[in-house]
Amino acid sequence: LGDEDRQLVLDIVEAGSQSVTIPIFVKIRLLDTVEETIKLCHQLRDAGASLIAIHGRYRASWERTGPGARDGPAMLDQIALVKKSMPDFPIISNGNVITYDDVVGNQQFTGADGIMSAEGILNNPALYLPRLGDAINDADKEVVLPTLSPLNKRTTVGYTPGKQDKVLRKLNKKLREIENIEAKVKESGENSINEDQSIKLSAKSKILAEIMEIERSDLDHNRKKSTEQTESSVATYYSTKVKLSQLYKNANNKLALAKEYLSLVRRYPMKIRSVVFHTRRMCKEVLEKYQLMEECIASRTTDEVEVVLNKCECYIRSPETFKYDLEKEAREKEALKRKREEEGKRKAFEARMVRKAKREGLADLNHYLRIGAEIPTVDVVKRLKSYSKEECLAAWKKDHSQHCMSFHLDEGGCKRDRACAFLHVEAKDGEKFDEKDEVAG
Repeated sequence: LGDEDRQLVLDIVEAGSQSVTIPIFVKIRLLDTVEETIKLCHQLRDAGASLIAIHGRYRASWERTGPGARDGPAMLDQIALVKKSMPDFPIISNGNVITYDDVVGNQQFTGADGIMSAEGILNNPALYLPRLGDAINDADKEVVLPTLSPLNKRTTVGYTPGKQDKVLRKLNKKLREIENIEAKVKESGENSINEDQSIKLSAKSKILAEIMEIERSDLDHNRKKSTEQTESSVATYYSTKVKLSQLYKNANNKLALAKEYLSLVRRYPMKIRSVVFHTRRMCKEVLEKYQLMEECIASRTTDEVEVVLNKCECYIRSPETFKYDLEKEAREKEALKRKREEEGKRKAFEARMVRKAKREGLADLNHYLRIGAEIPTVDVVKRLKSYSKEECLAAWKKDHSQHCMSFHLDEGGCKRDRACAFLHVEAKDGEKFDEKDEVAG
């Protein structure tokens, strides 16, 4: 966001706003002075941005001489000044939000049009729930929830008649069971059902959504490829009504929230490392209590993650079945110690490269951090696997020295995984940009 790249950033925003009909949103961090931040925001607005979200901390840098990416409280006073200078333009404030009281306080202090949360909402996906009402005074209030997004039309798995019918029968069976539980609650009260039945009740909205999606797929399948089909390409919104008390009940059950998240993952697939990341953030306390954190982290599929959550539920229902493993605790402490040591290697490498650039009087302190940063392509990895060990190492050091050679070339990948001091980035195919690439190191 410095002056050297400012025009490029503005050109990107302008080109985007002129090329698409949807709004262009921009997220930034604070610049070195509030005046510079205000100037940037005005420039982004004039270039075509429809909304700007501001993280109230300064930009992180390789040099690491000042505060880190999240060190210290966010400087909401600077966001307030930006908003004051742009009263009619949407500004979103980001920072210092852990509880809903923080959400309210942030908005009142900054005058922002909305509040963004990162760390807080990772730990508690129901962070914003109180905006719908009070857990006690508004318990009987009915909330309308959407059960189908516009993206579903494009992301639904292809129609398979036999498979769809079988799934629909199972879902209707679950729904009938839930209706029986609801009748029991109505007759004898909530205390008349066990925790397993309560969890089934909380899944009603998800099951209804899945039933409606299958029924919609049936309808689409039977339509001819004509104008009628073209008109149906516009997604339809479906909704269901849920009592606020039920939402609060789900919000207080982190395992239920995590399982709801997994149901969304199955509808909108993502990389397993992201699934594990979000699950362990939501359920950290219970995973650590029952010594299942490492098992969760080691999961390689969404089903494996759900198996771990099911174990947690079993231990909660039958506490006597859980036996604390002291040997496992010792192993986990040793593994954590090794991980921290390995993670420190990357920071030490970055610091050494910056010091080297300083000693040589280079204007660009990141000069050596750019060397060897090139991501290997699929073709390069394939070719290197045919080299001798010495030839392979020489070629790797020349162009990809910051990347983990074991991750790309060893059978089974890098054994250190997240603790590795080198970068773990999937190989490119040489011609195509993949925006799903993730960096770990």
